[in-house]
Amino acid sequence: MPIIVNLDVMLAKRKMRSRELAERIGIAEQNVSLLKSGKVKGVRFDTLEKICEILGCQPGDILEYQPDEAPK
Repeated sequence: MPIIVNLDVMLAKRKMRSRELAERIGIAEQNVSLLKSGKVKGVRFDTLEKICEILGCQPGDILEYQPDEAPK
């Protein structure tokens, strides 16, 4: 998948655990884990906004686009 989720990196940089982030943004810890692992099909903008607010970052710090290799 060409979208890479770097939420675990941002949490480590901020020395914050998934549980604390989940409590502060008001979602289940399991949903944070799914987001960290990239096993979600999408994320709501309001959730992304809260994550960025709490972690003091930009959406581009959490989500990264890496295109699949082009066929030859």
